[in-house]
Amino acid sequence: MAYRLNRRQLLARTLALGCSAAASPLLTPVSFAALPGDRRLVVIVLRGAMDGLDVFRPVGDRHLATLRPHLAQENPPLALDNFFALHPALSGLMPLWQAGEMAFVPATSTLYRDQRSHFDGQDHLEAGTAGTLPPALQRDGWLNRLVAQLPGAQARTAFALGRERMLILEGQAAVTQWSPGTDLDLSPQNRLLLSYLFQNDPLFAEAGRIALEMTAPGQADDDDMPAAGDAAGLGTYIARQLLDDARIASFSLTGWDTHRDQHRALLPALGRLQDAIVALRDGLGRAWGDTIVMAMTEFGRTARENGARGTDHGTGGALLLAGGGLRGGRAIGGWPGVSDQDLYAGRDLMPLSDIRAYPAWAMRDLFGLPVSTIERHVFAGLDMGDSPRLLL
Repeated sequence: MAYRLNRRQLLARTLALGCSAAASPLLTPVSFAALPGDRRLVVIVLRGAMDGLDVFRPVGDRHLATLRPHLAQENPPLALDNFFALHPALSGLMPLWQAGEMAFVPATSTLYRDQRSHFDGQDHLEAGTAGTLPPALQRDGWLNRLVAQLPGAQARTAFALGRERMLILEGQAAVTQWSPGTDLDLSPQNRLLLSYLFQNDPLFAEAGRIALEMTAPGQADDDDMPAAGDAAGLGTYIARQLLDDARIASFSLTGWDTHRDQHRALLPALGRLQDAIVALRDGLGRAWGDTIVMAMTEFGRTARENGARGTDHGTGGALLLAGGGLRGGRAIGGWPGVSDQDLYAGRDLMPLSDIRAYPAWAMRDLFGLPVSTIERHVFAGLDMGDSPRLLL
């Protein structure tokens, strides 16, 4: 049976030892999975609905300026090819693009439609399901299902650091949830008592062993944790774990809900995303060549800017990919256009692809999972279609 361990909750609720919980220094949870092999997958959830039309601006589409008379002129972008241009706040990623280590998928989304709720959209993204989210899958994430299918996954398969849940990692595979910053001052007597209780309980024996390791004197690594808002520190910390036992990591970045003054409001979020990716690349060193990073959001934003020079909740969005093993320097997939007749429901970028197909092919290419296994057990009901040839 898979166990879930929260260092703060498990110990406090088991023996009420008087643990005091400090606020997590991380922006959001960070999840790690330890697997055999050298390939690595990092999934970044961009919470708040990133505007892919602004980040990867289709300057070659003449209708864009009509829909966005102000936004199309703000923050002059950097040319990627003869059609798309990159938001200048991601200029630090241009070397990756030029080296063939960055790509993107325009006009992609989950199958969630029309309601445009951040919460529901994020649940669909992280659950990886099609259509209405079944109650049984509301706490079952596709990254957890991936781990469950990989041979050699260890007891300490996944780590979740932080205060908030990440549905993408929840499920039947073994998960250890740890809240860094928790101050646990256990006396030797209490440690002995915990050890005795845990070793005689088959359900919590392994969880208890890990908890005692985490709270052992000199074993806490909270000092290595990045401060809140330090995306570069977060990327460096994650890279360190990926160079050790972890092979899968997932975390989220917020700040993408840009209803007003998008030309300014989007800049901090883009800066954090760039900092995290650059730090991952620098921290991984040679291992960057065996790594794929996927940054995805719950849905896109309206094709037209609103009266506050922002954008509202939409449908078609964009997926950013990076990594030394990526076949990059390209836009992957087609372009639907943004003329009035091309828009979804007359307001949004029309999605041309199911975003699940890209992590599905990454699983196939990185870890060798059969397509049939992915379509049945990880992304139920998905037709992966033709390979986008993500890896070199």
